[in-house]
Amino acid sequence: MIDISRLYCGIAGSNDALRYGRATAPRRRAPVMVWNVTRRCNLACHHCYSASDGARASNELSTDEARTMIDQLAAYGCPVLILSGGEPLMRPDLIQLVAHATAAGLHVALSSNGTLLDDAMACRLKEAGVAYAGISLDGLGHTHDALRGSPGSFFTALDGIRAARRAGIKTGVRFTIMRSNADDIPGIFDLLEAEDIPRVCFYHLVYAGRGAALAKYDLDHALTRCVVDGIIARTAALQAHGTREVLTVDNHADGAYLYLRMQREGHPRAAETLELLRRVGGNGSGQTIGCISWDGTVYPDQFWRTNALGSMHERPFGEIWDDVTNPLMRDLKEKQRHVTGKCTRCRFLDICGGNMRARAEAATGMLWGVDPMCYLTETEIA
Repeated sequence: MIDISRLYCGIAGSNDALRYGRATAPRRRAPVMVWNVTRRCNLACHHCYSASDGARASNELSTDEARTMIDQLAAYGCPVLILSGGEPLMRPDLIQLVAHATAAGLHVALSSNGTLLDDAMACRLKEAGVAYAGISLDGLGHTHDALRGSPGSFFTALDGIRAARRAGIKTGVRFTIMRSNADDIPGIFDLLEAEDIPRVCFYHLVYAGRGAALAKYDLDHALTRCVVDGIIARTAALQAHGTREVLTVDNHADGAYLYLRMQREGHPRAAETLELLRRVGGNGSGQTIGCISWDGTVYPDQFWRTNALGSMHERPFGEIWDDVTNPLMRDLKEKQRHVTGKCTRCRFLDICGGNMRARAEAATGMLWGVDPMCYLTETEIA
């Protein structure tokens, strides 16, 4: 995640301590974990990385198995558990699992399409301990509805955001950038102000699940730069009307691009931004981020489902995560030895980490191929 509001505007974020830590502190060992609590979903989004639909997976973790998994994550020291799907609100025991995770000391966040989130459910989630709800809005009105495959889902999701806000849950918008919806980004900023929504995350498309079929409709490099510049500009303007957190996600070239822009502008926080980006280290798949699927399979991140690390039916989480006899886990901890192409020449490798391996593998067929959505030029990386 590239925290534009923090790095460019100096606005303190709610996760600064987790994201950046202290310069003298060792890097956090325990990862933030995404748990796909179910495969079921009431929508059929064109870009869904988990290819979820209305069918419940027969091998979904039971309530008892889920509690055991949560206890293992807490014992390992994982700071955050993000509940995703499918649509997590379709899991009947979700509230009791949220309460269990909260009691175990985990910071619990919800990733939802928002269409099932009414006032009653929002209050139950708040009482159980959900600290943050990220609701997906992939455009305005018909643009969102078309990508979600459900007429009216935009306004239903907006109602869900309002319900979460009324319940006292910190709420943000999640927006996946595609060629078909990039023109709606200014309208999303307008919506943040109109609805007093405190946070927005702009996700770059990752070619996973049904999203793999959209790779040919992704932004080209020139348009990506234009979109990122627009996000930076609107973020700066937004702060004059109240503090908002604005982040871009899943393209770590954004960090280098932001720094280069700040350097050109003579921005007073350019050096600090470079230092903070180095502390994060870019892509953290298999290190600072991980995923557990509905069946207990552990992956390096939520998108990279071609490379399973192990099953929690067979081994505890800690054993899977610490197992450097697994070639992938070993190599992820020493990325600079394995990246290829332009990454080997890039002066920003320490703040990018080779970008998204899932997107690189999907595009090139190679585990350590170059992520095609790195839009930095040879001059910029030299």
